[in-house]
Amino acid sequence: MFIRALTTDHADVAELVALADTNPARPSVYLKRHNLDIPIYQAADFSEMLKRERVDVVIVTTVDRFHERYLVAAMEAGCDAITEKPMTVDAESCRRILDAQRRTGRSVRVTFNYRYNPLHEAVKRELAQIGEIGSVHFEWLLDVRHGADYFRRWHRDKANSGGLLVHKAGHHFDLVNWWLDDTPAQVFAAGRLFFYGEQGRRHGYARDYDRAHGAAAAEGDPFALRMADEPAMRELYLEAEQHDGYHRDQNVFAPGVTIEDDMAVLVKYATGASMSYHLTAYAPWEGYRVMFNGSKGRLELEVVETDHVAPAAAAGVKGEPGSLSDAERGTRRLLLRPFWAPPREITVDGYSRQGHGGADVRMLADLIRPDAPPDPLGRGATAVDGARALLTGLAANESLATGQAVNVHDLLDLEEIR
Repeated sequence: MFIRALTTDHADVAELVALADTNPARPSVYLKRHNLDIPIYQAADFSEMLKRERVDVVIVTTVDRFHERYLVAAMEAGCDAITEKPMTVDAESCRRILDAQRRTGRSVRVTFNYRYNPLHEAVKRELAQIGEIGSVHFEWLLDVRHGADYFRRWHRDKANSGGLLVHKAGHHFDLVNWWLDDTPAQVFAAGRLFFYGEQGRRHGYARDYDRAHGAAAAEGDPFALRMADEPAMRELYLEAEQHDGYHRDQNVFAPGVTIEDDMAVLVKYATGASMSYHLTAYAPWEGYRVMFNGSKGRLELEVVETDHVAPAAAAGVKGEPGSLSDAERGTRRLLLRPFWAPPREITVDGYSRQGHGGADVRMLADLIRPDAPPDPLGRGATAVDGARALLTGLAANESLATGQAVNVHDLLDLEEIR
């Protein structure tokens, strides 16, 4: 996504000067795909790359647990940084990132692309219509195509990703922080691994194979990823395995899953508002509902991204070519319900079923272009915003482990870091 943006839409203001990776095959794919002639560095030579190529901005898109390593190195080398979410996966590395930013004066921006979704922008604008916010109810559903994919790859290990409450729900926690202009104060959570992993074998879907490629048992399995059938997946993963042994297509019911797939979270915010949140990673349809209760009424957003998973598309990866079937339908509705008046639907233009609702294109322009117009909605996310979203997920994970409510400031006091 970033390479495409830098080399096409925004090539007039930005230049991609180098790539670094732990696996030499993957950056080579992108050089060939985009007809680029730039150097490739080993990840171990990251700091040397920054110096030799006179880098201004680093974009970090590696495994979540390693974000901090490259963000801190970039800032100490005098570079600004853009990082994929989550900013990191634990409180200590979050503190090191914030300390480095304060020490160096460099900038870190976090790619919370959902802020740029036209529907979410409309929510931000319309919330004033319902007065002071008392509570939020937020439900997010990942279908059995998208949800399953987190259990095939490195995300299945909580040490790598922080689990779905950090990796995926960080999007959603950031949205609520941004919508309410608020900070989480206390978090309680309950959740478990219910559907996937070894525990999920009791549901009757599991087949006996470690990874899908070359496994006869994976034939016809709707939970099996068939990388050989998709050129991009084949080049980036199947043909790159010889360098690091990473298997992108692990069995979602195989041992080794340490993340949850069904999670409920209760958050109390600094202003007194509360949120009840639920994330399900094995739903028959994909989408979300978020509802705000205010002193002057209620605002409701419902988005059905896909109303079911078509069997022919079940083995694909969401966002890749062929991952959506024409049979899969989507709907969306933003509804304002004032007191003592009929509900009124809010018309929203610019929404797309691709690229996080059309958000990715808008976010990239804001991140890359120095001539980006002023943003009255404040969509650009800073390192402090990244920390706020992260802390909700980290506190939820701590609550899962202890069974107790967790005070966010016990993990990291943002006022001290600021």
